[in-house]
Amino acid sequence: MNNTKTELYTSKIIKAGALIDDTKTLFANWDISQTVKLNFSRLQSQNIFGKATRSRIEDILVVFRQRYLDDPALIDSLLLLMVKPALSQMLDRVLFYFSAKNDRLLYDAVTCFLVSKREQGFEEITPEMMIDWINELIENKQTITAWSEKTILRSAQELLSTLRDFGLLEGVKTKRIAPFYLPVEAFAFIAFYIFQEVASGERLIHHPDWKLFLLSERAVERFLMEAHQLHLLEYHVAGTVTRLTFPAANLEEYARVISQRTY
Repeated sequence: MNNTKTELYTSKIIKAGALIDDTKTLFANWDISQTVKLNFSRLQSQNIFGKATRSRIEDILVVFRQRYLDDPALIDSLLLLMVKPALSQMLDRVLFYFSAKNDRLLYDAVTCFLVSKREQGFEEITPEMMIDWINELIENKQTITAWSEKTILRSAQELLSTLRDFGLLEGVKTKRIAPFYLPVEAFAFIAFYIFQEVASGERLIHHPDWKLFLLSERAVERFLMEAHQLHLLEYHVAGTVTRLTFPAANLEEYARVISQRTY
């Protein structure tokens, strides 16, 4: 689920927007005693998503596999978070993170396009802005193929809708950059996930993924302090040395730590 600079952009966002309700329906009906293949077969035959066509069900199941199911530890962790109603908003932010990590177009629509517009002082984000950005990608040969005008328009519309559904934008016709809220539990869970990769508190603070939540490095440090005060992790800074530890050995254990807190 890592993004690379050499990865070309695709238009799969057209078939894979936020899908928040569908994702939670998937989790609510997931049977941990069955394989992914058997779960998919059962969910497809039962049409629990209420989709009009079999092909649409197949499309969203492919998206679910790519976003959440390639890593068994991740689906087990998300299932633990799902059962706690108080963590609903936290789960939404985590779903956004893994959705963006799985789609470079969505990832860079936030970390490059949206961050840049925000820094330039823009409050409203128009479809034309998003279309211009996508056209730049195509002109720079950063897409797998040249996209038709219809594909460009649909991709821009779906990006804006997805960012609205995940809470980074607000508004129906006119989209504005929203005052984004990131629960500290969501921050801590994502921090644990990133820390497994970088194994360094300093590299975690500077990790580019935090731009997905419009966080500066100073904001990341403030979140670490808050998470430390809530005993979600241990964060200490002495001069140039940053020490970061978590009360769990793996992602599933950490999800259990979060889900068992009193809310």
